[in-house]
Amino acid sequence: MPLDGQGQDVGSEEEGGGKEHCHTAWTAAASSSMWLYFLFVCGGVMAALYALWSWLIPAVVQYNPLLVVLWHDIIVQRVLNFLTGSTQPQRILKAVQNNATWGDAESVIATIDNYCRRKEWAMNVGDDKGPILDSVVSEVSPKVALELGTYCGYSTIRIARLLSPGSCLITLEFNPDCAIIARQIIAWAGLQDRVQLLEGPSKDLIPQMKESFRVKSFDFVFLDHWKEYYLPDTKLLEECGLLRKGTVLLADNVICPGTPKYLEYVRNSPRYESCYFKSHLEYTKVEDGLEKSVFLG
Repeated sequence: MPLDGQGQDVGSEEEGGGKEHCHTAWTAAASSSMWLYFLFVCGGVMAALYALWSWLIPAVVQYNPLLVVLWHDIIVQRVLNFLTGSTQPQRILKAVQNNATWGDAESVIATIDNYCRRKEWAMNVGDDKGPILDSVVSEVSPKVALELGTYCGYSTIRIARLLSPGSCLITLEFNPDCAIIARQIIAWAGLQDRVQLLEGPSKDLIPQMKESFRVKSFDFVFLDHWKEYYLPDTKLLEECGLLRKGTVLLADNVICPGTPKYLEYVRNSPRYESCYFKSHLEYTKVEDGLEKSVFLG
């Protein structure tokens, strides 16, 4: 066995160094494998979560009205609010500004529908019930129309774009933050001259229509605000003399989330002739519909 100058076993030292080198290399390889495994697992978890978030859960919940509201309106919206530091109306406005053609109402409608179907569900009348709304508005051809519940202005645009020159749509919105967004979206559609947006509770604004806003009566009323207010606001319109013989009321979401007291009233009152248009809750497969009621005087 060769010895160094101090009498130490040179072969043993080389053998020990080789073992230490092999151990270090094995440790590095093991550590690298563990990191690769960890990254692989994380990637798999992230892919699974993404599939659940963007495809599986939305596909499942769209058949159940309670799950639709729980998932889209509570969970997803709150998560997006937190992550983006913005509200749903602000995100819809941004989508319109980034994708819709200025002054083109059809482009604005298509952009909002596309956003709500692909990225974030919203309680608009939607592209399934929208054509029903269009058909009724075109049939009535109102000179003066009223909308209860503006939100982001989607249905406002659908109605206003079908009005003849000189006609007017008055839309009421309780939430001032939504009103700010709606005005911008309506302007983007080029319809600000046909729409008068009023902020405040409907129970306060409706009695002011004749004196403050020079409205004799409405030819068409679209109800799309808080569902529990459908019936009291309809009765208030009657009491204030704002419905004439032949005025058409069209109510959204009469099945989901539902307006049983309103439906019972307009379907059984001798003052109305009503019919139901079956459809689906906006951007889902849940049954919903619109109730058209003609005021008979």
